[in-house]
Amino acid sequence: MYAPPNPLRGLPQDSAYIHDFLTQNAALQGKPIVLVAHSYGGAVITNAAVGDPEVKALVYVDAFIPDQGDTVGGLLGAQPGSCLLAAGVFNPVPYPSGPPGDVDLYINPDQVPGCFATGVPASQAAVIAATQRPLAASAATEPSGPPAWKSVPSWAVIGTADRVIPPTELTFMAQRAGAQITYVKAGHLSLITKAPVVTRVILQAVQATG
Repeated sequence: MYAPPNPLRGLPQDSAYIHDFLTQNAALQGKPIVLVAHSYGGAVITNAAVGDPEVKALVYVDAFIPDQGDTVGGLLGAQPGSCLLAAGVFNPVPYPSGPPGDVDLYINPDQVPGCFATGVPASQAAVIAATQRPLAASAATEPSGPPAWKSVPSWAVIGTADRVIPPTELTFMAQRAGAQITYVKAGHLSLITKAPVVTRVILQAVQATG
């Protein structure tokens, strides 16, 4: 099992980074791969898995599942209700050597408990707020490429109380991708609050493809 870092520099760059990790890692060659991603990471694996025949399944946990031409920002606002679109949620910070006008987006710490980390104990939400890694704003506007889910089986865990990506949008994306859907009574961090369910779905994907 590997948990390669997501650089969070932009969808093309992040997808290329993960694709290279998958295809150039000698330890993975000739072995079936199940990719699991949360939130923005769903857009990354949708692109990164393309062209890698070893990827046998995609598991999306409260995650974006874009089609070709979709943007993360467009999907986020396709249905009303995302707390990330409210005023004052982000703290934009310029980053070194970034493209002109681009910024890193940090969620303001006071917004984390009621938006990103609903259902998580306050002490844990505080740690999440303090240790968050920012996403480059440009990642929200870059179009996704041909999606791997058109040829790779997929599974989706959807938190019915997700305040980041509206559950109606999560459902639309998952159904469009033909994913096997599991609903959980959780917010955006079902991977934490409903970890046993998420683990079960991952194992289902492993067993179905291996």
